[in-house]
Amino acid sequence: MADAATPDRPAEALTFPQGFRWGAATAAFQIEGSTREGGRGESIWDVFTRTPGLVIDGSNAELAADSYRRYRDDVALLAGLDADDYRFSISWPRVQPGGTGPANEAGLAYYDRLVDELLAAGIAPVPTLYHWDLPQELEAAGGWLNRDTAYRLAEYAGLVVDRLGDRVQRWITLNEPAMTTLQGYALGSQAPGHALMMGSLPTAHHQLLAHGLAVAAIRERGDAEVGITNNHTLMVPATDAPADLFAAGAFDLIYNRIFADPVLTGAYPDLSGFGLEAMPGLEDGDLELIGAPLDFYGINFYNPTRVAAPAEGSEFAAAGLPFEPVEFEDVATTGFDWPIMPETFTELLVSFARDYGERLPPVVITENGASFPDEVVEEAVDGGVQRTVHDERRIGYLDEHIAAVRRAIDEGVDVQGYYLWSLTDNFEWAEGYTQRFGLVHVDFETGERTPKDSYAWYRDRIGSSRG
Repeated sequence: MADAATPDRPAEALTFPQGFRWGAATAAFQIEGSTREGGRGESIWDVFTRTPGLVIDGSNAELAADSYRRYRDDVALLAGLDADDYRFSISWPRVQPGGTGPANEAGLAYYDRLVDELLAAGIAPVPTLYHWDLPQELEAAGGWLNRDTAYRLAEYAGLVVDRLGDRVQRWITLNEPAMTTLQGYALGSQAPGHALMMGSLPTAHHQLLAHGLAVAAIRERGDAEVGITNNHTLMVPATDAPADLFAAGAFDLIYNRIFADPVLTGAYPDLSGFGLEAMPGLEDGDLELIGAPLDFYGINFYNPTRVAAPAEGSEFAAAGLPFEPVEFEDVATTGFDWPIMPETFTELLVSFARDYGERLPPVVITENGASFPDEVVEEAVDGGVQRTVHDERRIGYLDEHIAAVRRAIDEGVDVQGYYLWSLTDNFEWAEGYTQRFGLVHVDFETGERTPKDSYAWYRDRIGSSRG
């Protein structure tokens, strides 16, 4: 990996195409806090965090980054970056506490205030309708295993768009349905914590159906742009052995293609290798909804995945799966121990343009970033004391990955925006407060925000990119 760029040694300027949009991303449950205020209902993540042993540091999101109260501070931080867009998510249980019925006025009013504050600052709001915080009452009725949940999300989408659609021009339906299926229902490492392995597949289809129904609900209400955000990774076979090559292909199917193909081509990939003739839960007319043309396709990327045939006795072998993720060798990693290989970001983007061709709409990088163990230091400045965070490794990661996006554009990929994850440190799901992704450090006891060196670096990157 190249040496990290620093504020004292800025990265070489990269210009991007005219109209390229820069921003930052967050998620409601991770930053808002105030989980018991304003009539908000309970979500699957509230229940998950209360279960001993499931969150690594035993924490919860009742305060998080306190953005429910401090949203004006966060909009000011975005304005300080000269960001074009803010990708945030709307809390389903804040708007519709039980997942059914009328909207909660206090919840909608909060997002009214946030959207208005963004627009006043010249920043376009880009809301994600669903970022993992399923109302607990819907989970009690089967959650994403229940086809009805897809129709409930479409109803909720209508409530939100009816309220905010006069000011919001770009919507994202779902965030990372693959992670909900694989981590939430297959492995149980995220909410709602089910370990169903291949029995989780209906949740993939029901989420994609919810996406299709939400697209229809949005378009019935106006001419706003709409897309979906999928988390994608480049699969790297552990060796050239046939078993490892097959394993990488099988994992690519489960992780990437099941979630991209139906959205972009209107069809699921061949699942016969898993003993399935069709995706569980598929009904007539579903694929027409799921495959409706989109205005943009959101890609979240953090790292590639190395895949091998399952080791004897592993949980993957015990479950009858033909793959197992394994670690890369001699590769720098983030604080999450994720491999840092920016060239694979370019390769992934180029592969999407090659494989999907004209069926791939313009791409927006809806998340990309890295966690590192940041420390606040106090330094003497102009006779006073200034708090700061020197996060050179994050700057290096961002520098290389933004350059990887530029290379993909040079190779013909129509990438039209980049949203960094994330604006502020937050509650990092099952990792609690042990991982920090933010450009801005948050004291999770007081809510105090301290811009890191990467904040200034990203501000300068945005400025220089515009030529």
